[in-house]
Amino acid sequence: MIITRPRDWERIKQNLASIGAKSVFIMGCGQCATVAHTGGEKEVLQAKAALEADGHAVTGWAVGEVTCHLGGTKLESRKHFGDIEDADAVLVLACGAGVQTVADAVSKPVFPGLESVFLGNVIRHGVFEERCQMCGDCVLDLTAGICPVTTCPKGLLNGPCGGMWDGMCEVLQDRECTHVRIQRRLADQGRAATSGVLPPKDFSTKLKPGSVNLRNKKGGDRP
Repeated sequence: MIITRPRDWERIKQNLASIGAKSVFIMGCGQCATVAHTGGEKEVLQAKAALEADGHAVTGWAVGEVTCHLGGTKLESRKHFGDIEDADAVLVLACGAGVQTVADAVSKPVFPGLESVFLGNVIRHGVFEERCQMCGDCVLDLTAGICPVTTCPKGLLNGPCGGMWDGMCEVLQDRECTHVRIQRRLADQGRAATSGVLPPKDFSTKLKPGSVNLRNKKGGDRP
């Protein structure tokens, strides 16, 4: 899931002031932002109260099922067409993909209320960790399901740095070194023998912007 954090409120106020917005519609997200406690119903109502305290009129709000789903967001926008039309701007409490989807679905100026920080694993309720950078050149088959590039603070692909001491990370000193964890798991699985030094990442597999069209039987998707 995409992990988000609240955007600086002063910047949001500046965004609204830049177009002279007096009225705002708020759009949240029923998936990632709800789980991260940044864009669910509770957070949307908190934003509503904050906007009203700053003198803005809130014409309405909605928490779509999946804000980055264009079809669903268009449908949600149609349900609230009048409220959105009455607003000078739309504040979106969702990831950057959700903000762009709302911007495609409505004609009003759209501003982000959150910052997208990383693709996260849900460790337990309220605890998230970044474990994948979506690089398009995965080595998890060789590293026992632990991504060295993401979970090592220095992004080292092959082995620990010189600062590793007694198996612990030099940067995050309360954590084991990623490469120690990899080697131990490989050994536990009887896979201690590695394929040697991993080659540098092939960043050509992560061309931007990515696109996948499952309806296109002829292929031609961008990585």
